[in-house]
Amino acid sequence: MTVPDVLPDRHELGRLYRGRLSKGRATLGELFGGHVEVASEGAHVFTADGRRFLNCGGYGVFLTGARHPAVVRRVAAQLHAHPVATRIFLEPQAALAADALVSVAPEGLSRVHFAGSGAEAVETAIKLARTRGRTRLVATDGGYHGKTMGALSLTGKSLFQDPFRPLLPGTAHVPYGDAGALRDVLARIPGEGCVFVEPVQGEAGVVIPPPGYLTQVAALCREFGALLVLDEIQTGLGRLGTWWGADAEGVVPDMLLVGKGLSGGVVPVSAVVATPETFAAFDRDPYLHTSTFSGAPLAMAAARGAIEAIRDDDLVARARTLGARLLADLRAIVTGHFGGAVREVRGRGLMLGVEFAEPGPAGDLLIELIQHGVIANHSLNSHLVLRLTPPAVLDDADVDVLRTAMDRACRIQAARYTPTPGGV
Repeated sequence: MTVPDVLPDRHELGRLYRGRLSKGRATLGELFGGHVEVASEGAHVFTADGRRFLNCGGYGVFLTGARHPAVVRRVAAQLHAHPVATRIFLEPQAALAADALVSVAPEGLSRVHFAGSGAEAVETAIKLARTRGRTRLVATDGGYHGKTMGALSLTGKSLFQDPFRPLLPGTAHVPYGDAGALRDVLARIPGEGCVFVEPVQGEAGVVIPPPGYLTQVAALCREFGALLVLDEIQTGLGRLGTWWGADAEGVVPDMLLVGKGLSGGVVPVSAVVATPETFAAFDRDPYLHTSTFSGAPLAMAAARGAIEAIRDDDLVARARTLGARLLADLRAIVTGHFGGAVREVRGRGLMLGVEFAEPGPAGDLLIELIQHGVIANHSLNSHLVLRLTPPAVLDDADVDVLRTAMDRACRIQAARYTPTPGGV
């Protein structure tokens, strides 16, 4: 790997983080081993001291791995031609990226608004809902939709909300997977509601709803005149082993939120894909909701490359088969070591979660895995769950590395959390 010539050493970097970025972030960096990442390729991240880590983290971004050739090829060409547009003239990359995204979206969703982050896509959906008279927002407990003020109003975690109250008025939360609770709320606000839901809750710890839940949610939205927004920022574009989490039940929302994987792991980009009826206000007035870097040609090139890579490399099917294999392996390894200290090992596609029965093991296992060369994720809305979101480009050697690292890490940490036979 080619590494930039001039880099601060680990201690200087820590000083810069503490003095210029965040003391807390510097502390976390030390907690996770003080590693300094400087390069990436495929399923691997490389550090300044020459170590290689298998990247099963990234919060869902790296479905195509890092620097996939199809993405890099398009981004490099665009970088050297026209990376940022005037926003006065028409620009081809935005149109081509929108067409590519619509081509893989559920049928009936044909209008696209691009943004830079998942939270921006959520804000866009809130504003589109208001243009349709839906001012009462409904989300789920444990759901995660971002941390800008509107998105934060929907994110179902008081830890993140409390420092910033008051948030958007008219926002309600219901238990995830409980269609009856949603019915009760929507029945009180007919014609005014807009429901935000994830097909699988990522930051809540890979929470999978009961079968038929999304179908019930869609039916309730129709019954009570509510709009349905499916937040597929983490789950979409093949992460769950289908193009969209909604595909498993054939649900078509009014708005679909896309992000993370749309970047191809190269340039941040997100999108709202909507029905023409929902998008009508933006059709009438293109200046109603704008952002300077929305639809920037460089990001549009990345989005086109990501969709091309996912489609041409058949990564959706790969996520499905590889995910089933990894889930079985992880379940056997973790439960074999931790026994009753594990509540559940679950997943869909390449979104995998290990839930423990008590606080502590998830964080300790995350740190232990890093020591054994594997990057995983904690879950922002659940301190009980260790989460893995590996890329679909893992090969057999990578799978062996993950299994071996998990086995060794579990063996070490289980001794702290499981009783010794005959012990006190």
